Amino acid sequence: MAEYRKTPEAVARLTPEQFRVTQESGTERPFQNAFHDSHAPGIYVDIVSGEPLFSSLDKFDSGCGWPSFTRPLEDEHVAEKRDITHGMIRTEVRSTHADSHLGHVFPDGPRDKGGLRYCINSASLRFIPVADLEKEGYADYAAQFAARDGGEA
Repeated sequence: MAEYRKTPEAVARLTPEQFRVTQESGTERPFQNAFHDSHAPGIYVDIVSGEPLFSSLDKFDSGCGWPSFTRPLEDEHVAEKRDITHGMIRTEVRSTHADSHLGHVFPDGPRDKGGLRYCINSASLRFIPVADLEKEGYADYAAQFAARDGGEA
């Protein structure tokens, strides 16, 4: 099992926007981020620790301007916390091992897939295409895409 953790070196490699989002609980602009309209098959991992977070197989177009997923790839890599900032009560989503701010989860997702919408900042994610899963150390996830006939999201 891979060891996922936050290191000073990983944090130092972040762009200013990635740092603002993951380390200072920021939010990137809607519709102006890397993955909101991406449909490539693969997985999304934490930009700091590399822990696997979401799959393109669970990605959907919510129209909100950020990547949206119906569920985490691995529940143990995603932590939920109560967020009362900005005069709202929301559920914040953070990565378990790096403690990166990822976004928020809302109860307005597709009902047939559990009803949740994980609204995630692209700046907190690194995308691993299906073709690179083995090379990048995520071979265990390749079978999900093979079973889905190429895994088009």
